[in-house]
Amino acid sequence: MTPIFAIITGPEIAIVVGLVVLLFGADRIPKLARSMGEAKKEFEAAQRGASRPLETAPSADAGTTTQTSPSSVPPASSVPPTTPPQI
Repeated sequence: MTPIFAIITGPEIAIVVGLVVLLFGADRIPKLARSMGEAKKEFEAAQRGASRPLETAPSADAGTTTQTSPSSVPPASSVPPTTPPQI
């Protein structure tokens, strides 16, 4: 079985490049390439961020406590119970 890339030669590449120029225009191709590069950088940065372990809160035996402001977390008694919508 022949690899697919062995079939693609110079004339086919020239035809594809010509079609891309006709479809997008010569002035939009650099902008398109730049935006694709930025998207690749963001994707790789997100992959690196996802591969790092999550930071955990310090344990209670470490001698430190974490305090939250009262406005950020309401007390359990003030949260209304959720009910399914009536149809």
